[in-house]
Amino acid sequence: MFRTLRLIGASAEMRATTQIALPPPGQKCWIDLCDFEAPDLELLRQQFQFHPLEIEDCATPDHRAKAEEYGDHLFVIMQALALQTANGEELQAAQVAAFLGERYLVTVHRKPIQQLETVWRRALSEEDMRAQGVDFFLYLIVDAVIDDAFPIIDAISDRLEGIEAEILDRVEQSQLVRLLDLRRQLIEIRRLLAPHRDMVAMLVRRGDPRISEKTALYFRDVYDHVIRAYEEIDTERDLLGNAMEAYISMMENRTNNIMKQLTIFASIFLPLTFLTGFFGQNFTMMPFASGALYRAMLTVCAAVPIGMLLWFRRRNWL
Repeated sequence: MFRTLRLIGASAEMRATTQIALPPPGQKCWIDLCDFEAPDLELLRQQFQFHPLEIEDCATPDHRAKAEEYGDHLFVIMQALALQTANGEELQAAQVAAFLGERYLVTVHRKPIQQLETVWRRALSEEDMRAQGVDFFLYLIVDAVIDDAFPIIDAISDRLEGIEAEILDRVEQSQLVRLLDLRRQLIEIRRLLAPHRDMVAMLVRRGDPRISEKTALYFRDVYDHVIRAYEEIDTERDLLGNAMEAYISMMENRTNNIMKQLTIFASIFLPLTFLTGFFGQNFTMMPFASGALYRAMLTVCAAVPIGMLLWFRRRNWL
């Protein structure tokens, strides 16, 4: 017999129910607690004899992923990732803790988690899956948490490719801000996924009475997914580094073009400055004071920049 029980943010409801208890032999249960309060955790500790350190970890947000053995049960913490597009592609993580015994699975989290919701619906609708045991549901949760990292990495990769195309077309200051934001997200994903590798490795080990040999094979597949996600993050970080180098190169090339243009303008006006300065002296009996020579100097002033521009173009400086 397998039963499920979900309680959402109501301490009075938890204290009133009689189903918050260790199932008798021959029965199994999955209890999901969402939006909990301190009395809720204390009730779980009393009914299931959980260690106070486990309860403290459940109440602590943003805890690193881990798997630990406490007597007759395993204590697992995971970080479920989500990319909130409504907040400008902001990466968010939600913590879910799980207690796995031979006859029970207890999950604790502060807010609804999409990965867990999917598994919960399957537990309610698929009778064959309930026959697999509570350890199989823990596998489904861990697998969903790890696999949902891949669409996030793919979304970051698509954004990175778009920024690279923009950089090659026209470099702008906003592109650097977006590249730095992508780098921050990749670092955050790597930081959150790294502990999951050790966590899944502990669940893969042989001989644990809480995890059957059949379910352990599935956890091995999850371990491969963690390694592959880790490798994809490293690849994206390398591509991000290349994009930042391209941005810097394009900015330097743009700066050099600007400096070249300013140098050309300065070179053109240098002889004109000399000529106008020389003939602008306030003296009498200046050379070339006659009208014909004066007109000739004006012609020279007009011909010099034209000749310099033609020369610059011939030298491929323009």
